[in-house]
Amino acid sequence: MAPVAGHRGADMTEVSERGFAGIVRDRRMRRIFSPAPVDGAWLDATLDLARQVPSAGNAQGLEWLVLDTAESTEKYWSITLGERQAGFTHQGLLAAPVLVVAIVDPGAYVARYAESDKAQTGLGTTPDAWGVPYWWVDAGMAVQTLLLAVEDAGMSACFFGLFDHEPAVLEAHGVPAGRRAAGTIAIGHRAEGAEPLGRSATRQRRRGVVHRGHW
Repeated sequence: MAPVAGHRGADMTEVSERGFAGIVRDRRMRRIFSPAPVDGAWLDATLDLARQVPSAGNAQGLEWLVLDTAESTEKYWSITLGERQAGFTHQGLLAAPVLVVAIVDPGAYVARYAESDKAQTGLGTTPDAWGVPYWWVDAGMAVQTLLLAVEDAGMSACFFGLFDHEPAVLEAHGVPAGRRAAGTIAIGHRAEGAEPLGRSATRQRRRGVVHRGHW
């Protein structure tokens, strides 16, 4: 099997033989990265793949803000961590050579549902009309696709929120008004050594979550 452009040094035959179920089960939010660069062509192709997810009304209100230089990732961490950067618990996360911010445009969904074939839904007036804001749903599907693609390549990824820093990050990077950030995905090669597990990682997966016919 030909090697994947974004990954260096892994046994890609072993990766491919896991199959889809194995990739889903093996995926973890990894917080230790090698600073080795990620192949740009692989990154572009993977982001395009993650774009191929379902989109409500085919509104396609998702875009990616890609930070893939040392200067751009340092700018991001400077905005979000500031003086706390030196004492940040997950220093291995700061080594990730790529940060991708998933940006959604609620206005694109409102505009799409104001069109004649969707106007009867009543969702084409304001974002507040949406009981379930599907820009977040679509973003979640795109992010998960991206995470699985990274895992399939034998690389590491970690998704995390911007929380109070969202406005500052969007403004600093010239994101148009009205857009929102669903979160950030750190992407890179896996670092050597074991990764310490936090309390969240040690929690057992719930069972009995399927309810057929009645709760």
